[in-house]
Amino acid sequence: MLLCLGRAIIGFYGRSFTGMTLMNNRLVWAAVFVASAGLLGFGLYLQHVDHLDPCPLCILQRFAFIATGLIGLAGAVHNPRIVGQTVYAVTLVVFAGLGAGIAGWHVWLQYAPRGKVFECGPGLDYMLDTFPLSKALPMIFKGSGDCANIDWSFLGLSIPGWSLVWFILFALVGLVFLTRHLRLPEHATS
Repeated sequence: MLLCLGRAIIGFYGRSFTGMTLMNNRLVWAAVFVASAGLLGFGLYLQHVDHLDPCPLCILQRFAFIATGLIGLAGAVHNPRIVGQTVYAVTLVVFAGLGAGIAGWHVWLQYAPRGKVFECGPGLDYMLDTFPLSKALPMIFKGSGDCANIDWSFLGLSIPGWSLVWFILFALVGLVFLTRHLRLPEHATS
């Protein structure tokens, strides 16, 4: 999946703004959607098959993956020209940046000294039902003992570590879309 996303980015980045590039743009947006959907599917697999319940920060990361996936789907279906690509790219960078911030904080909680992280805490549902959003959000970002646990890893990275990698990749896709039109010839921007 990562190789396909990389090839799609490289394939459209070096070409002029033609019909073929519009098709490549559509493929890149579709790749963002498929990658997001695959990551969400894997998260659901871990939750329902491997019985790894998501912590509050994991759930917030899922919302960010849903947002990046919907942006990718909209870009693939709409296949806009420069202005639309810019709008989709900005929203992708924003949501991928938010996801990266949440995942980065989650990684910090996992590797922080144990005295810096709460040993246990209430679940996301309880916090949102019991407290107003202005009080629940700070509690969510403080993390709980569940957020600090590393229950699964692959190639030395935990789930939030991999989420951080993917959010950074999605943000880079958005930045490539944003910077790409700066290199286009004048006649392509009309």
